[in-house]
Amino acid sequence: MLKRNEGTIDRALRVILGLALIAGYFMNGGGAYSWLYLLGIIPLVTGLIGSCPIYTILGLNTCPMKK
Repeated sequence: MLKRNEGTIDRALRVILGLALIAGYFMNGGGAYSWLYLLGIIPLVTGLIGSCPIYTILGLNTCPMKK
């Protein structure tokens, strides 16, 4: 299983950003770059699971849990 490396505020912001981008996709109406809104899936998923692969690669951790 993936190690949790995101704090509560970090996770909340990712979920909000992800949902906003996905909502923008449906509200855009099929513009030329509307597929970019689907990138909101990435912060949404990482926020829901609490683990970010890029944080792991860079050695970052915003989770307040003790190691």
